[in-house]
Amino acid sequence: MILLTVLFLCIISTYSASVKGHTTGPSLNNDKLYKFAYSAEVYVDRVKASLQKSAGYRFSSGVDVNLLWRNPDNDDDQLVKVMIRDVKVENVNERPAAKNIFKGKSTEKIIGKEYLEALQRPIVLELVRGKVKNFYSYQNEPGFTQNIKRGLASLFQLQLHSGDVREVDISGKCNTTYQVRQDQVTKIKALDSCEIEKQGFTSHNQILDVSTKATSATIYVLEDSFIKSIKAEENYVLLLNSRRKTGAKIVSKQRLELKSVQAGPGLIAEKQVASVIKTLDSSYTAVPLVAEPVKSKCKKCPSLSKHWQSIREHMYPEKLSKAEAARSFLSFIQNIRKATKEDILKIIRSENKELLPQVVDAVTSAQTPESLEAVLEFLDFKDTSTSALQERFLYACGFASHPSEVLLKTLTAKFKGDIANEEIRETLVIVMGALIRKLCDREGCKLPAVVEAKRLILNRLEKAKKDDNVRMYLLALKNALLPEAIPLLLKYAESEEGSISNLAATALQRYESSFLTKEVKETMNRIYHQNRKVHEKTVRTTAAAIILSSNPSYMEVKNILLSIGELPLEMNKYMLSMIQDILHFEMPSSKTVRQVLKDMRAHNYDRFSKMGSSSAYSGYITRGPDVSSTYSLDILYSGSGILRRSNMNIHIFDRNAELHASQVVIEAQGLESIIAATPDEGEENLDSFAGMSAILFDVQLRPVTFFQGYGDLMSKMLSATGDPINVVKGLVLLTDYSQEIQLQSGPRASAEFLGGLAIDISGGMEFSLWYRESKTNIKNRVAMFIAGNTEVDSFFVKTGVETTLEIETTLDFISTVQFSQYPFLVCMQMDRVESPFRHYVTKYESLPSGRRYTARRGKAELLAGNEYPLHQENSNMCRKVFDAKSDSSSNWF
Repeated sequence: MILLTVLFLCIISTYSASVKGHTTGPSLNNDKLYKFAYSAEVYVDRVKASLQKSAGYRFSSGVDVNLLWRNPDNDDDQLVKVMIRDVKVENVNERPAAKNIFKGKSTEKIIGKEYLEALQRPIVLELVRGKVKNFYSYQNEPGFTQNIKRGLASLFQLQLHSGDVREVDISGKCNTTYQVRQDQVTKIKALDSCEIEKQGFTSHNQILDVSTKATSATIYVLEDSFIKSIKAEENYVLLLNSRRKTGAKIVSKQRLELKSVQAGPGLIAEKQVASVIKTLDSSYTAVPLVAEPVKSKCKKCPSLSKHWQSIREHMYPEKLSKAEAARSFLSFIQNIRKATKEDILKIIRSENKELLPQVVDAVTSAQTPESLEAVLEFLDFKDTSTSALQERFLYACGFASHPSEVLLKTLTAKFKGDIANEEIRETLVIVMGALIRKLCDREGCKLPAVVEAKRLILNRLEKAKKDDNVRMYLLALKNALLPEAIPLLLKYAESEEGSISNLAATALQRYESSFLTKEVKETMNRIYHQNRKVHEKTVRTTAAAIILSSNPSYMEVKNILLSIGELPLEMNKYMLSMIQDILHFEMPSSKTVRQVLKDMRAHNYDRFSKMGSSSAYSGYITRGPDVSSTYSLDILYSGSGILRRSNMNIHIFDRNAELHASQVVIEAQGLESIIAATPDEGEENLDSFAGMSAILFDVQLRPVTFFQGYGDLMSKMLSATGDPINVVKGLVLLTDYSQEIQLQSGPRASAEFLGGLAIDISGGMEFSLWYRESKTNIKNRVAMFIAGNTEVDSFFVKTGVETTLEIETTLDFISTVQFSQYPFLVCMQMDRVESPFRHYVTKYESLPSGRRYTARRGKAELLAGNEYPLHQENSNMCRKVFDAKSDSSSNWF
């Protein structure tokens, strides 16, 4: 009896183990037809909008499922037939008849007879342990319908034990987590881990880019070892980093619910899968379960030529400070990206001289192989008559949002060839430096074209004999920021004089603090304290700025503070102002500075009461939850009251990234002889010079010279009109984000965000010996337009949301100096004019027939102008300057 009991328990446990072994995947019963109701919903809207008001559609149908074959040797190997029937397409939310694009249209009219027939042709899945091993369909079936079936087939893939697995479905090969609790299974798919063919690109700088977050969860409810219901939801959120209120979301929902189980066809009696498939339909073939990339063609889109004619009037030079110019620029880029080389060349060759620079901006910014070939075929670098267009082309290359190795290779080849204009040659190598940095930032430093360009710049700098050539390669390195270039920059900063020494120092100033090694800091200390040779003020103050911004030691800060009082008059004042700015703005080194100031030898009245007019000041332009922007203004004078350097910077930053939005530096030297003054120490032999240098969106531009040499100075003083000199004028592509998103329900979505800037930066310097007054004026006029379009394309319907932002503004920086007395009067002003701001959101649904629904909302407002506060000492000085002007105008007689 005991023996029989033990034997019975063994049989039971063996049977139980086999049942458990069988539950690795869902199992269908023989001779049964499972009837399901299926729906797939898509919603597109603003991130925080309610789904009840979103644009979208619902695809619904019946789904019949039955078992065709079970492997005689393995119960977990099954062939399952799945067929879609009774297809219906409708609004995802209830809408009045007048706003319902599907109203009065049959499913066949909406989808099309051919596509509907393809949708309703059955597919066959081979399920092995719950995973889709093979997906059988028809080879010539349209990609759109095939993807909808792939989305349905992927729902049948699950496992009945908890754990992490890497599996393939419509989304690609993805990391998937299963959580099993009784008759419920939760499947969480990490969408950012999915390996699938991706199309698109992102912006170079994180602040200008778009952040994405994607989630996918599916809940299965099982009954009798098969599926009773499935609910799947996929969410994509896209946010503009610079303004996280602006963005879009896509929500895709799938639902499969068992309605009934009926008697169905019997199993096919074959031993091999191939035999079953052949018996069923010889046209069946195994196709990948991963979605294939598909996109519907635009049937009514205008040609590139027609589009250009529609926007042409907004692209004239005098209109470049308007938001409409930036909007037209972006739409033109979108159309160029779809155009052929011949279509692009047709427009370039037919346009007039006024509009050609803007066309070159757009064609170059499109960054397609066709657009690059077209513009290079048009431009002849051996011809000086097109130098202005060549410069626009090169700067557009420098601002490229996602430059290619081919672009850098092309520019390197041009640099090695014949170039008629020396300024274009200089601009070309400067832009090569910018492209090297951008490619290196994307882990492309070892690309052959990058290696060649780096070698060319470094080797030619070491061999350069002429000062102009040295400056050219130093400017390229100022953009490239190569770690291997630091020893060369240190050599030129310490051993050379004048503009070369200063340029090398400012190039080092652009490196991140992690690159500023002990050797760099030792060299900067020697320059500042003049341990080996006498240096001019501009180089010494740059060296001090590098020391103080790179985690300075207690002794480094103390030595700088102790030097104040022993410096030339205006440099004393400048260094004091720099220290006070560090404390005021709570810069990283402020803690060390405060510790040093506890020592009375460093912190006393004699040291901190030095007279002068030079200053350094930083402040906030905006402080927001997403990004903040700061400005810094510093101005350094010679002891005779003549401007040596005026420097205005604007930085934009968030928690993780920083963007040097702009820098405008006006420098002058060797002007003391005009007013019979004595030059400061180290500046006795400097030639008369004044010029302007600019950085725009992290790209150093070619400096502009106002005058060079005493003869040129006198000539320009006598013929001066007071008109500003243009530093940069044109159209810049800032945000450039484009991604294709495969939804697990089958449709393909696209997200595109473009941000364009129409910019005009000019600067001037006026000098009056009669009134003993100098004035510098930097005017920044900009118009920005950002457009985002997030769309789901289901071949029979498109739905999406468009977002636009636009703003026009002007930022003026004026510095007035009266040097008829000492200390001379200096007034700095930084003003922003009233700025119109507009923001619109448009949701839409459209059919290929042209029927369309749109809902638009937005707001327009006028942002108040602002005069940015500088330090109190500057405010007091401005009162004196304007009072003096008022007195002289009333008593002139």
